Amino acid sequence: MTLDALSVPTHEGARVVVPAPDAGPGNWAGAASAVLVEGTYWLTYRVRRPLTDGRGVSVVVARSEDGEVFETAAVVDRAAFGSESFERPVLVPLPEGGWRLYLSCATPDSKHWWVDSLTAATPEELPHGVRRVVLPGDSTVAVKDPVVTHGPDGWEMWLCCHPLDEVGHEDRMTSRLLRSLDGLAWVDHGEVLAGRPGEWDARGARVTAVLPRREGAPLTVLYDGRRDAASNWFETTGVATWDGTRLVAAPGPPISSPYGDGAWRYASAVALPGGRTRFYVEAARPDGAHDLVTLVR
Repeated sequence: MTLDALSVPTHEGARVVVPAPDAGPGNWAGAASAVLVEGTYWLTYRVRRPLTDGRGVSVVVARSEDGEVFETAAVVDRAAFGSESFERPVLVPLPEGGWRLYLSCATPDSKHWWVDSLTAATPEELPHGVRRVVLPGDSTVAVKDPVVTHGPDGWEMWLCCHPLDEVGHEDRMTSRLLRSLDGLAWVDHGEVLAGRPGEWDARGARVTAVLPRREGAPLTVLYDGRRDAASNWFETTGVATWDGTRLVAAPGPPISSPYGDGAWRYASAVALPGGRTRFYVEAARPDGAHDLVTLVR
């Protein structure tokens, strides 16, 4: 299956939902996830500033009736977690009622990351919700940027893992599949996606979105990848399908932004009534900043 055979997001027709916090490289709005609940879009995203301002400074939860114009419902600051930086958050409505926000947190003065959580009755109450560390990682691996879903068979997480065994090479990444009964205690089912030597994703592969399932079609995901260490933070997007054991990358070049550093990453997919899909993507613009954009396919 090729990219052309799938409804995947490209830059054509994309609209800015959240602009970068300022002009220039290192100013990013993105790493978003979104859900549509009873006609309301709920979006969460990371705000990042250049290294001099401390990287991922906050996570925002916002609501919208049309998927494009959002108002802020809550803000979580990294200081509340003792985190040096935030990366991708995930917002999930709980099957029993209430909401959970998963947070990717950086351990200060290290390359280590862990996944934390806040649980509350409403999105607005999340900053003061019940906190629980979900995946601590360890001295050998950094864990971050989860994609979390739940259904009749329980919870699934596609988790980005960075090995810490080689100093200076911690940007390498693979994706693992985890399952859970409650979204808090997880069982690791192993690596399911990794970079391919000699390809555009040779340095690593990170699942970012599970696409709405088509009847008779295999499970399909979008994922971020990069060719080399110099491309860290400027990932582009590919497609992979489940073969029953692991994810298999589709042939062809990745999707990228035509501007700036080319970043087109952290895609999130929301199924719409009528069979279409709304995507949210972190996209490079000409001045090197990254905006959060949306488009429907």
